[in-house]
Amino acid sequence: MVTLFSGGLDSSYLLKLLFDARIHEVVALVVNVGDEGDLEELGKRADRLGARLEVVDVQQEFASDFVLPALQAQARYLGAYPISSSLSRPLMAKVAIDIANRHKAQAILHSAHPSQNTLRRLNGSLALLGFDGVYGTPYEWTPVPRPQEAAELADHGITELADRSVSVDTNLWCREFEAGVIDDPERFRVPEELYVWTRADVGAPRRAVTITFEHGLPTHLDGVPLDLVSLVDKLNWLAGAYQVGRYWGLEHLSGGEKVLEAREMPAAHVLLTCHAHLLNATVDAETIREKAHLDQLWVREAVEGRWFGRLRLAAQQFIESIGRAISGAVTVEFSHGSTMTPLSIRAEAPLYVRDREVWEYNSVQANRRYSAPVRR
Repeated sequence: MVTLFSGGLDSSYLLKLLFDARIHEVVALVVNVGDEGDLEELGKRADRLGARLEVVDVQQEFASDFVLPALQAQARYLGAYPISSSLSRPLMAKVAIDIANRHKAQAILHSAHPSQNTLRRLNGSLALLGFDGVYGTPYEWTPVPRPQEAAELADHGITELADRSVSVDTNLWCREFEAGVIDDPERFRVPEELYVWTRADVGAPRRAVTITFEHGLPTHLDGVPLDLVSLVDKLNWLAGAYQVGRYWGLEHLSGGEKVLEAREMPAAHVLLTCHAHLLNATVDAETIREKAHLDQLWVREAVEGRWFGRLRLAAQQFIESIGRAISGAVTVEFSHGSTMTPLSIRAEAPLYVRDREVWEYNSVQANRRYSAPVRR
């Protein structure tokens, strides 16, 4: 069997279930999309639970094939906050199939619970990719409370997960929190210690940065060329020092019920905002209106677990065609109080007017010339 293993409470307990069931050929697969987990510690935990750790680093693929399309699609859930696990789960499913085929595994298991949208995103991706073995999660039909998981793991000598009441999911685009003290939308508080990127640096002065885009792709930070993984990483820490990019919101489950999630996404906030400014500077309004409609169609398909479906792929073709027109640079300034202020929008092929009075004079003169009566 191949199990998707993050090292958290749920995925560790899944290894414990397989160990108790005397299933001895288990690959605990870590798909690295930017998680800061301790791989040595994960290896020891997997070994203690009878599994063999295998790590696949796909950060570059995640950035180019999943984060970049989301940036181009202005991928915000119902326009509220940037999507995250909708991007990482399809790639995890793809890698899991590759590893399962390599090991001739008969099953791919994951640890999503019914209250987690990961369930339909992983299952949907595995189905659309045509995996012909068994796949899914035992928790779909038999949810296990987190305190019970922690207690049973402690009986196996794994005590370091005892205080994991909040579930944390991390990739280079987002750190996401759910469950525990974040369960109740009517009364919740995100413990400050959960935040990593957006811990305030009270001594940081105001800071202006310039993001350069070439054909829809962010390529430079303050004039320095960077690949997308490095650029996102630097922006997470740089903008996060001013607590830019914290989000809280509800997301629907497959049955229509909604659950609360909190997240920190500094780089996503900055890049989506700058991309939107350049889009508006270079593309006509009617095309932007149509793109906005297809953006949300794109988001819907990703959120519902149909990343590899025909409809999202078709919408992506249109979105990419618009993105090729977006080149230029945006300068923003960070200041304390979670504030990000745009200072400059410079497009290579702008539609904007830089001097209204000159534009008005030239427009009137042109209209007079073309509308002058013809004398016979």
